[in-house]
Amino acid sequence: MFTGLITEMGEIISVKMRSGGAVLLLKAGEVASNAKLGDSIAINGACLTVIEKNSGLLSFDLSDETLHSTNLGRLKRGDKVNLEPSLSPDTKIGGHFVTGHVDAVGTMRSKVNTGDMLKIEISAPAKVMNFLVGKGSVAVDGISLTVVDVLNGSFTIVIIPHTARLTTIGFKGTGDTVNIEADILGKYVAKFLSKTDGKDVRFMNTLMSEGYIK
Repeated sequence: MFTGLITEMGEIISVKMRSGGAVLLLKAGEVASNAKLGDSIAINGACLTVIEKNSGLLSFDLSDETLHSTNLGRLKRGDKVNLEPSLSPDTKIGGHFVTGHVDAVGTMRSKVNTGDMLKIEISAPAKVMNFLVGKGSVAVDGISLTVVDVLNGSFTIVIIPHTARLTTIGFKGTGDTVNIEADILGKYVAKFLSKTDGKDVRFMNTLMSEGYIK
């Protein structure tokens, strides 16, 4: 489990394809220093397991499923990635609960300055859009962000200067891909509603009045 608060950016050394997947090697600072074999680390929002550690370098296995459902397979030497170690008992809880299970890959449609801020529109498939609500949470490349607008096949987010400086979202541009994970709370609500068939009228009316469903 993660919070979506990025610790640092790592640098890709290599992504070596092999039968059934690939091995990703990256260089990091604090995250690598504190990591142990078997630890879970979110890389661009995808939860991966440390399989080797050596002088600031960390290695991870990528399954075919991970290569298919995330943008990690498109990485090349020198690319930067967002890193976050998993929660520990003494971790301060910020952001929102992020599982590290990427739902889909989205594409940045636009990126414009609004004062000191950046407003970004990201296209996403229906299986992600169905769970997004205005002012709700979403993880983009592992970053905990707030949904501003829910559009037809896309959504917008606003990036503060601090986030732009310390994560990959600051230098990515139109056409670049991002990993998207919808808020797990929205998924559980949708699962519950699919089983109630609208029989609990009071509960449904409450969700509608609060803007969670239409």
